[in-house]
Amino acid sequence: MPIFKNPNFDFLKWRWTAVGLSALIILVGAGAVVNQGGLAFGIDFSGGTIVIVQFDSRVTEDAVREAIAGAVGESVVQQYGGPEANEIMIRLPQSGPEQGTSLEAGANAVVAALEQSTLGGFTVVGQELVGPVIGQELQRRGVYAFLSAMVGILVYVGFRFRFSFAVGAIIAVAHDILVTLAMLTFFGFDLSLNVVAAMLTITGYSVNDSIVVFDRVRENMRSMRRDAFGTLVNASINQTLSRTIITSGTTAFAVLALFVFGGEVLSGFAFTMLVGVLSGTYSTIFIAAAVAIVISERRTARRAQELAPAISKRKRRSRKSRVRV
Repeated sequence: MPIFKNPNFDFLKWRWTAVGLSALIILVGAGAVVNQGGLAFGIDFSGGTIVIVQFDSRVTEDAVREAIAGAVGESVVQQYGGPEANEIMIRLPQSGPEQGTSLEAGANAVVAALEQSTLGGFTVVGQELVGPVIGQELQRRGVYAFLSAMVGILVYVGFRFRFSFAVGAIIAVAHDILVTLAMLTFFGFDLSLNVVAAMLTITGYSVNDSIVVFDRVRENMRSMRRDAFGTLVNASINQTLSRTIITSGTTAFAVLALFVFGGEVLSGFAFTMLVGVLSGTYSTIFIAAAVAIVISERRTARRAQELAPAISKRKRRSRKSRVRV
């Protein structure tokens, strides 16, 4: 059952406002990344040690940070999970060469320092060790996976539809990734393997949404040949609006439930998916369509300029033949 009956919203009226809003979010996100010295890579990519400790009674982050200050150098101490869990995550960056048991030295130093403190009993409920070599390899593979997805999308959409559609889809996907990275920076999430997996997922989701609209545009080209290309695209977006809202809405609700009830381990993945789904729907309606229209209109104008001399020459010949008659 459709949500709207014969919708006729003028989405293209707001396309440049939407582009400006997206540019603002991306620029502010880029400024935040520069201000913090780069993207916050998780231990999967940067290497290091993570120790998750559950205390018998509630302790503060400052108390834990003070307890381990003399045993380790630089560290990040933050609450893990809900306040009632009494869990603290201690993260130590990788330092020195990755040799033998050196990766465990930091974790052992943290545990020893906590045992000598007055914070009470505790249990180590989680521990993760990743060396710098493995982290760099995972980072490189994540970049390759994303670039391969971009090339595959460009080739597929370019062959199946117009080239302008392919460019619009790629720019929309790039927009979604940049907006997601900005939101991850704003809300303090690290870039981990789970987050990269979510980004690849929203890449496919965003392109699928765009393809649905582009497919309707191709169908409408037969019955709306005399209409302007912008009018045709706007009509296609309205015709697929109910499907877009239903698909995006159900996906967003499922991901929101995962974010709320999935726990700390899945929070980064779920947050990335939630932002990506909303951004993907937004970019399909405004960004991908706007880019496709701009490219198509420029190509049409260029063809008109190229054909103008030939048309003018034909008109002059036609006038001369009339004068002779």
